[in-house]
Amino acid sequence: MNNLVQRRIVLTADWQPVSAVPLVASVDVSCLPQNVGMVWFQGDDGSEVPWLPGEWHQFERIDLGSLRVRGSVGDALTVIGGTW
Repeated sequence: MNNLVQRRIVLTADWQPVSAVPLVASVDVSCLPQNVGMVWFQGDDGSEVPWLPGEWHQFERIDLGSLRVRGSVGDALTVIGGTW
């Protein structure tokens, strides 16, 4: 079954998953251009990968439950796509 995924994730200083449960989807992940700081993504090897405000990337069939982010409190990112 195909489902639409539309999320706005409000960041905190602590790591948080983009999805509370495993959810494989193809999505565009976008850091909002009005963010005041970098958005940090946890890499597959545990490293921290910084994204600039306004930066976005497309992912095909990624498990959103394993995608972890943190950043400046109140900054946000969007996740738009679906499970097709």
